[in-house]
Amino acid sequence: MPKNNHILELRNVSQIYGSGNQRFVAIKNANLVINEGEFVTLLGPSGCGKSTLLRIVAGLQQPSEGVVLYRDKTLLGVNPHAAIVFQTFALFPWLTAQQNIEIVLKTRGVPLKQRVARAIELLSLVGLDGFENAYPRELSGGMRQKVGFVRAMATEPELLCMDEPFSALDVLSAEALRGELLELWLSGKIPTQAILMVTHNIEEAVFMADRIVVMEKGPGRIVADLKVDLPHPRQRRDPNFLALVDQVYSILAGQTQPEHIEMGAAPGEPGRVRALPHIIINDLAGLLEYLDNIHDNRADIYRLAGELRVDSNYLLHLIEAVELLGFATVTQGDIYLTPLGKTFAEADLLTRRKVFATRVCRLPLFRWLLDMLRAAHKQELERDVIYMALELQFHPEEAKRQIETAINWGRYAKVISYDDINEMFYFQPGDTTLCNSEKN
Repeated sequence: MPKNNHILELRNVSQIYGSGNQRFVAIKNANLVINEGEFVTLLGPSGCGKSTLLRIVAGLQQPSEGVVLYRDKTLLGVNPHAAIVFQTFALFPWLTAQQNIEIVLKTRGVPLKQRVARAIELLSLVGLDGFENAYPRELSGGMRQKVGFVRAMATEPELLCMDEPFSALDVLSAEALRGELLELWLSGKIPTQAILMVTHNIEEAVFMADRIVVMEKGPGRIVADLKVDLPHPRQRRDPNFLALVDQVYSILAGQTQPEHIEMGAAPGEPGRVRALPHIIINDLAGLLEYLDNIHDNRADIYRLAGELRVDSNYLLHLIEAVELLGFATVTQGDIYLTPLGKTFAEADLLTRRKVFATRVCRLPLFRWLLDMLRAAHKQELERDVIYMALELQFHPEEAKRQIETAINWGRYAKVISYDDINEMFYFQPGDTTLCNSEKN
């Protein structure tokens, strides 16, 4: 296939929600070109705008700013040359596998006889011959997702868009389906001219793609565009494969900045408000204990996902959390335990809580929340008051997640409490001195 013809181009695309004080920038100045014959992945942490950008490419969402060009013509409305495979299987449960494919062809005006033949042919192509009359409930997760792929390919799209297509599958099913999709793509058995896939799985991107477009959040933006110059089939233990995985981890993990930059600003203050990473505190403790027990208290980040058996996206959230709290630093793809992190890792449970509390109270977002509670009548606030304030800084779904994270961190640190029935935040009376000392 030719490698130099543009299929799609994004020029300075931004996505902005709300207006005025409630203006939230989800994507800022995204520029991207997809050529014929390319398998491109959009890779980045949760909340960086990957799925939003995919929907813009597919024409399911119009950007607030910028231009989308398809074959050098401005794209208006749904892209008729693109099809999308979603994270969930999105099949009609009352239709058989064959009928789920036929219904797409029917909307395109394909005659009955032709659409029946085409559906059967496509199901056979992905190894589902014999399951034409099976309902989604009768199929495994991998088989249901195969039907989803087939349904997307039934319209013979030039551009196949996929949004985390393997994330809802078990490990073995996902690995098998990746291989089967690559075989179809590389052999030219499908008419698709280019593939654009959203993922947060770094190894998956390196295993499958010709290019990896790396995004960061706050706001969502493209920070790197890497060519994957590795022949297929790719070997995960190949030094070149591992080197590229390491490079991508280094880009996503970044490098620890001075504290005033790392922590960001509080709501209402000038500058970027740094979100609290969505992690489980026991997992944070586990990461610090692991670092405490290895040579030099240092680890290559790209090796940690396999050694700790955690998802790469969640690992990056954990690293962001320990970095934000001052328990570890990140440099050139390596993570180093700080003396404070070592103290936490080796402390008893009570001391851990106290160390955690003093660090949490230094975070601008948490400091803002505690100041609001101190100033409030009876030192209590309704959840909706906090939510409305956070909604000025974050997308509504992220604002909800920030509240849940603040509740969990505050409870662990014993600096705030929360009544779920009445949906009320309370200032925790027991450990106020820990935060008061940090404030001064």
